[in-house]
Amino acid sequence: MIKFGPSGNDEKFYEQGHKSSKEVFEWLKGMGLDLYEYSFGRGILLKDETAVEFSKLAKINGIEISVHAPYFINLANPDQNQITKSYDYITDSIKKLLLMNGKMCVVHLGSCMKMDRGEALKNIKYNLEKYMDIFDEYFSKHNIFFCPETMGKFQQIGTYKEIVDLCVLHKSLIPTFDFGHINCILQGKLNKEEYKRIIDYLFDNLGEFKAKKLHIHFSKIAFSEKGEVKHLTLDDAMYGPEFEPLAQLLIDYKMDEVTIISESKNVMAQDALKLKNIYSNILNKNK
Repeated sequence: MIKFGPSGNDEKFYEQGHKSSKEVFEWLKGMGLDLYEYSFGRGILLKDETAVEFSKLAKINGIEISVHAPYFINLANPDQNQITKSYDYITDSIKKLLLMNGKMCVVHLGSCMKMDRGEALKNIKYNLEKYMDIFDEYFSKHNIFFCPETMGKFQQIGTYKEIVDLCVLHKSLIPTFDFGHINCILQGKLNKEEYKRIIDYLFDNLGEFKAKKLHIHFSKIAFSEKGEVKHLTLDDAMYGPEFEPLAQLLIDYKMDEVTIISESKNVMAQDALKLKNIYSNILNKNK
């Protein structure tokens, strides 16, 4: 079975009287969920001893942890001092991930800034290649996967093709497909045919091993002509994408190692459970 969980803590978690993220692992287990993504988006502030506690609590409750590296990372930046800082953010995120006994580190690769897209992509590829020794070390010793994410704004680097093409560079690079972001770039046109085109591109270019370990972010997201505006919940009727066509494709392609993180606004755990139930119902109908 595919595993599901939230990014961060649901409003229901706090409404029920919980105050510490140390309590979230037992809470998620009680909901029937399997994953928890801890975000360092605004900075890496988690103490080492707390990360070790998270590891123990997650193991007891059967919850897998992934992390999201800081949003400040931009591997397209021509300033090498800033690239060094980006490398440090990635390395520090992975060190915390190891303390939490996790395996996947999600990252935003960067934006075009004042460059044209081709130049920005060239910089990102160059700077990823310079970091290969670090990838080798963490992958060979700890089986850590580095997961570049598709992005939702046109100025950001991260179409699904860009992410897949960059993940060819190293065996530890596994895509994070944020289908809400992809839908923003497609301006609401992510339908069954587009889902299939994306999954086919993934398999054709990265092969079965990487394709079946795909990390997914899922939520409905409002968008404008510039792309992503804000995250919504699965109950939103105006914006997509819909999960059912993707769930069917994951079943058809036997992608049962995939991990799916809900990023719905405020109700990420509740919507993760909805996604899991949708997937389970479709799976049962296919038997």
